[in-house]
Amino acid sequence: MLEHSSQRNTESPIGRIMHDCGGNFGIITAILLPVLLAAAGGTVDLYAAYSQKLDMQATLDAAVLAAAHQKDETVRSNTVTSFISTYDSTTAPQAEDALKLRLAVETNSDGSLSAEYQQKHNTDFLGLIGISTIPIEVRATAIANGTEGTAEAPACIHVLGKQNQAVLINSGANLRSKACRINVESTAAPAFIMNAGAHIETAKFCVRGTSYIKNGGTLANLEVGCLVPPDPYAGNLPQPNTSGVCANSGTRDGKNITLEPGIHCNLTFNGSPTITFKPGLHIIKGRMIANSGSTIIANGVTFYFPDVDSELRANGGLSLTATAPTNGPYKGILMFEPTDSNGAKRQYVFNGSMGETLEGIIYLPNRDVTYNSTTNQTSRISMVVNTMIMNSANWNVEPLAGGAGSNQTSTQSVRLLR
Repeated sequence: MLEHSSQRNTESPIGRIMHDCGGNFGIITAILLPVLLAAAGGTVDLYAAYSQKLDMQATLDAAVLAAAHQKDETVRSNTVTSFISTYDSTTAPQAEDALKLRLAVETNSDGSLSAEYQQKHNTDFLGLIGISTIPIEVRATAIANGTEGTAEAPACIHVLGKQNQAVLINSGANLRSKACRINVESTAAPAFIMNAGAHIETAKFCVRGTSYIKNGGTLANLEVGCLVPPDPYAGNLPQPNTSGVCANSGTRDGKNITLEPGIHCNLTFNGSPTITFKPGLHIIKGRMIANSGSTIIANGVTFYFPDVDSELRANGGLSLTATAPTNGPYKGILMFEPTDSNGAKRQYVFNGSMGETLEGIIYLPNRDVTYNSTTNQTSRISMVVNTMIMNSANWNVEPLAGGAGSNQTSTQSVRLLR
């Protein structure tokens, strides 16, 4: 019997066709895979872009609502810019262009305020087919229909800090005001903490964020998610020349000490004297230290701290009466420092536990203020700080005439048009 020397090809015609097509399918799959991924992932990119647009719209709506009741166009523009710049720098995926090129603010003929904001969303999948960003644009218009003279409560205290626990109200803290508003800019969790045994009663306690911890006590007129205006004094206060010679430094003795306006450098008062500051500008470089039991009288005075390491420090109980000038370049300013401290923050303690009366603008945007004071008198202030701790103290405050927010019309009638 003869045997064949080669095997026969038993593959069917259909099998040979499928084998040939298999190779082609692999090539086609390799070509189409990026397209398929982009198509599937594009849905994710589009949803993310839509979510970003919703956030942008909510931020812009809040911005125009906060600004529409203002009368001055520059203040309006600055208010909107402040809201958007916070979102732009912390939330938006990218901000490669200058904000001023992507944000437009305009006052319309009917008095309404319109704003337009543009941003880009960076894609993760659509970039595979050459679409690296998705442009997003939102618009908002608001109008205030309030009645002239129906003013909202002015801000007596404005807390700028964005961190959590920007305000801590401890047991025993008592703050009362018939007409003051407290502004808290923090949106952190929690924005403020209030402990049992505290009593805070103001016309409004306005918190931009919505997360807080209240362990007890009384807190009147709390409003969370509130429209908080920006720093009311940033860039608006005159900056003194601090290059002069120190008029006083070292230590001073005596029961009664009088200081003329000028520059005081690292000055300590021995004993517990009565210290009288003559009216005018007093520049404090370094620490000015008054011991427990001292009395400070400073009427018609402005204190200026050129850096965050400068302060007027009271070691324990202090009796303090201080009022701002009623005229001149520092009219209405009691205490202030530069707005920009290169990010440095320092503690500042108000320790007038033997009695304290203050009147004027207190602008300490780089200070973490602790308030331990007490008084039977009413302080009329407009205070700006980074953070605040209120300890066991009695504090009666009312708005400063001409202070921040005193010319604002009511926001209750502000509404969105689109």
